Amino acid sequence: MAIWNLGSINADMVYALPHMPAPGETLAADSLDQGLGGKGANMSVAAARAGSHCCHIGAVGPEGKWAVDRLTEYGVDTRHVVTGDVPTGHAIIAVDKAGENSIILFPGANRTISEDQLGQALSAANSGDILVMQNETNMQAEAAKMGRDLGLRVAYAAAPFDAEAVQAVLPYLDLLFLNEVEAQQLTEATGKAPEALGIADVIVTLGAKGARHFAADGTVSDVPALPVKPVDTTGAGDTFTGYVLSGLDRGLPMAQAMAQAARAGALMVTRNGAADAIPDLKEVQDARF
Repeated sequence: MAIWNLGSINADMVYALPHMPAPGETLAADSLDQGLGGKGANMSVAAARAGSHCCHIGAVGPEGKWAVDRLTEYGVDTRHVVTGDVPTGHAIIAVDKAGENSIILFPGANRTISEDQLGQALSAANSGDILVMQNETNMQAEAAKMGRDLGLRVAYAAAPFDAEAVQAVLPYLDLLFLNEVEAQQLTEATGKAPEALGIADVIVTLGAKGARHFAADGTVSDVPALPVKPVDTTGAGDTFTGYVLSGLDRGLPMAQAMAQAARAGALMVTRNGAADAIPDLKEVQDARF
């Protein structure tokens, strides 16, 4: 089996700040770290490091070879990442002393994916494979429909949240990932709670309170968060999502996949960085909390 990820690839520039700047405030950063990020890249790295064959469908600019090389180093299949003329996406991330973050995102090449590229990639997928998307690329609705038609298990992480983009893919989804704020925004947009939208599996992440799974049969189950002192929460949700999908891809039941993902997310937030901070499966299994 395999995971196919229509996902963003970004250069992350992470600034450590004493506090988040107020409007009009100029604030000196304590440090700057640069690395691989983007919700898509983070999920691909997480899925690959968790033990799955993850094929990334994406785009970078003429200066983006380093990002593709980094993905490859982490075990991601990058044969379906193209290089174009639009600059690679990038994110400016401010992280305060409590580990909370604020992000400015430039989509760049992530919004240049073509239908031909998407179709060529998914022509190699097999029925039962997982397709995952986030809201940092174009072609999401087209990919979701294509995935459903091919018999793939279609998953969507509704971030950054956009009501129109989420509603365009809802008819094709088997799995939906949201955080608490996104769940409320989707309820306001649709008039229904996410678990009432007819999607087989809905997972709502609850930050320090863990995560909640709504199954198609009406069963609701919680997975608690693990007690850690966060250093940087950037990419924690992506790590969780990638690990859940990898667990399902490897045949784990949902509860076990989510528990393993919670461990991965907890370990990841004790480190600085996004994709480069994601632990592998052995680290997750050996970690003591």
